[in-house]
Amino acid sequence: MFDFPLIQTNFWDGVIAVPIVMAVTQLCKMIWNIPKYYIPFLALLIGLVISLFFSHPNHFWAAVFMGYFYGYGAIGTYSSLKNSWKAYRQDKNFYTTKT
Repeated sequence: MFDFPLIQTNFWDGVIAVPIVMAVTQLCKMIWNIPKYYIPFLALLIGLVISLFFSHPNHFWAAVFMGYFYGYGAIGTYSSLKNSWKAYRQDKNFYTTKT
């Protein structure tokens, strides 16, 4: 029977790895002028690379799982911050009905 690796999340996963993926993605976007529709894929690749080579180098499947966690965590955090900022900057009467 195949034993699944024990995957433990810790401080590194949520507080350090996801912001690193966000920062590296934004740097790549600024340096190489990558089109917007490739950015989520780039975030996933960066998350997988960080997970495979730094956080889980001895467990391939744990690294793949956590790499997707890092990438999708960065994508979701960026999207949430972007939408919150847009909503904050819009007209304050945007959500009220005008009669």
